[in-house]
Amino acid sequence: MRVVSWNLWWRFGPWEARQKAILAALRDLRPDVVGLQEVWAADGENLAEWLAGELGLHWTWAASHAPERWRRRIGDPAVDIGNAVLSRWPVVDRAVLPLPAPEDLDDGRLALYARLAGPGHEVPFFTAHLTSAPHASAVRCRQAAALAEFVAAHRGGTGFPPVVTGDFNAWPDSDEIRLFGGYRTAPAVPGQVLLDAWEYADPAAPAATWDAANPYVAGLREPSARIDYIHVGPPGPGGLGHVRTVRRACDGPQDGVWPSDHAAVVADLADTPDA
Repeated sequence: MRVVSWNLWWRFGPWEARQKAILAALRDLRPDVVGLQEVWAADGENLAEWLAGELGLHWTWAASHAPERWRRRIGDPAVDIGNAVLSRWPVVDRAVLPLPAPEDLDDGRLALYARLAGPGHEVPFFTAHLTSAPHASAVRCRQAAALAEFVAAHRGGTGFPPVVTGDFNAWPDSDEIRLFGGYRTAPAVPGQVLLDAWEYADPAAPAATWDAANPYVAGLREPSARIDYIHVGPPGPGGLGHVRTVRRACDGPQDGVWPSDHAAVVADLADTPDA
């Protein structure tokens, strides 16, 4: 089972050209499930719906409950932003969690849950987008704890471990990532561990998903960092859901156009026992 996590940079930059580049990149990856952040909808169109139609996938999306700050940044009062899931298998259940934030930082970040009718097992799948303010680690810790509780509430009833994708806007050694994973510090939900799939990566492989080599990032003069993640619960019976490979992707131009300001994370998971 190929899983992708990717932040699509909403309607910033040359978004119409980027839309085509996003589709081309996903076609090359041939994913089974995709967790997307910063997905736009406007004038009866939805980027996730269009991508799903072009790729032959099922889809679901959740709009931000507070998109006003995003809209002001591009001067368009009618564009929505949210998270989405694309899936090779039908979505049989879904739920949305607005992530907690103080009023001065609340721009409607959320987590989306989709239960997928996967091959032989239902898959509890999540995608989330945490606040981005560099100084807001404490806020992200609250959001990570809320997300962990959200996972715990929806992960049951299947042998497949939960899969959590998202832009956490946090470095791997940060308090919020350690808290969410629950294996380098006390877990946010007692007894719940969610493994960072990158633990299985080639140590020499490029890791930064927020990369100064990307022209949309370079002008900010910020250091490159890995801030996008796929987390997976411990493997189920017979190794079900274990991480077989993981890598960075969508980290260069498609026909001269960089698709997003973020690179994607791609993981291949065992979808049958003892795979």
